[in-house]
Amino acid sequence: MILRDLIASLERPLSTGSLDVEVLAVTADSRLVEPGTAFVAVRGGSRDGRQFIPVALEKGAAVIIADSAADSGFPENVPYIHVSDTRHALAAFASLLAGEPSKKLKLAGVTGTNGKTTTAFLLHHLMKRVWHRAGLLGTVLVDDGEEVKTATHTTPGPVELNALLARMSDHGCRGAAMEVSSHGIDQKRVEGIAFDAAIFTNLTQDHLDYHGTIDAYAQTKFSWFEALAANPLGKKPVAVVNFDDGYGEKLVVQLGDRLPLIRYGFNVHCDFRANNFKQSARGMEFELTAKGKSYLVRSPLIGRFNVYNSLAALAAASSMKIPMREAVAALAESPQVPGRMEHCGTKDGVSVFVDYAHTPDAIENACRTLKELNPNRLITVFGCGGDRDRKKRPLMGKAAAEYSDACIVTSDNPRSEDPESILKEIESGMTGSRYKLVVDRAEAIRIAIHAAAKGDIVLIAGKGHEPYQQFADRTIDFDDRKEARRALAERPEEPNRKR
Repeated sequence: MILRDLIASLERPLSTGSLDVEVLAVTADSRLVEPGTAFVAVRGGSRDGRQFIPVALEKGAAVIIADSAADSGFPENVPYIHVSDTRHALAAFASLLAGEPSKKLKLAGVTGTNGKTTTAFLLHHLMKRVWHRAGLLGTVLVDDGEEVKTATHTTPGPVELNALLARMSDHGCRGAAMEVSSHGIDQKRVEGIAFDAAIFTNLTQDHLDYHGTIDAYAQTKFSWFEALAANPLGKKPVAVVNFDDGYGEKLVVQLGDRLPLIRYGFNVHCDFRANNFKQSARGMEFELTAKGKSYLVRSPLIGRFNVYNSLAALAAASSMKIPMREAVAALAESPQVPGRMEHCGTKDGVSVFVDYAHTPDAIENACRTLKELNPNRLITVFGCGGDRDRKKRPLMGKAAAEYSDACIVTSDNPRSEDPESILKEIESGMTGSRYKLVVDRAEAIRIAIHAAAKGDIVLIAGKGHEPYQQFADRTIDFDDRKEARRALAERPEEPNRKR
């Protein structure tokens, strides 16, 4: 595209040099610059992209975009664009250069503290059953319609994101479901993306190391909906909001009538309302009331929180004109979501589940769900990540201790922190004496599974699908599910085990 056409998408840019140069690509990484590339000098948390302008010029950048005027001595033969917001410029250029792929898809985004991955998985499943090809983009997997790969970020940067959406469109996907993280919203990774449905699952304490306060965290989430209301990019996006959640209720009030709205939950005022929830170890069922009709919804997933995830997926599917009866039928064959209340096996009457629960609310929900299966005991293995929100550590300990019969507190991803110090901070919120501190996570899992007796359930929480563990000086291969299956296989056969 010609630079003149690209900068028409920017707000009051100041330019020097010719605007008639051809731009072939855009990047904020000077290492990826090639001739014909626009280099956007984004200021990050630890690096200032402006310091890499000389590198970008040396590698043949076609244009430089920054949030300050050009330094003296800047070459006259290279255009320089001064903008107020480089992240906006990066997102705008990325979308235009990719051919605005989000406008070619029925696209649903899912944001919230918990439930993003499962809701996106479920909606992707419904899309594929009806449309045959659909994309998925999130924490665990990326499906571009032809190939499924392991994800690297919950919400990729705008260049990678638009490239993925373009591939989905090229591969014949009619729609896609994607997770939208608070970091992605704040860093404008989804700016310029045209959504048909925007889902809000819930909001509880998380990421306060980044956002500072829970209200700031909430406003970041809300700002995505505000942006869609102000500039829907040629679509008519529908807000799909958990109306049982306190912050969901606030979002509904804040939006007013600026976006079409679907409220979901158990609340009598919900547009998609669940009743008569029942579950067993084999799955769950509930009655759905929506659009004046009732449906019996069955799913192999368990947990009241998965009722919310299912409602969100069904409501979003409905907003995108997927027939409700087909969606409900497809939900009965929902896939197992990796690391989300994933059953990892049963031996000697001991069942083991792995879940990504890494917030106080998620731990409570996971424990409550498994307690509803009436185990003799629920034994929970969990920890907290290092270099992340320290305030939630005692809250995690309190929730796990309150809703489990026994706990083993262990390492999650310690990162640069001392693992024992993290465990002590978690312990400060725990009551009673039915817990043990075990720094080594593999050993903690082995102890829990080998100590369990017939009729017990072991929950391994925090890391879910992650196949690694991060320390200060190394990252190792580590998968809770593999460790759980190994511990089950090695579990000594001792009838009448002592409790």
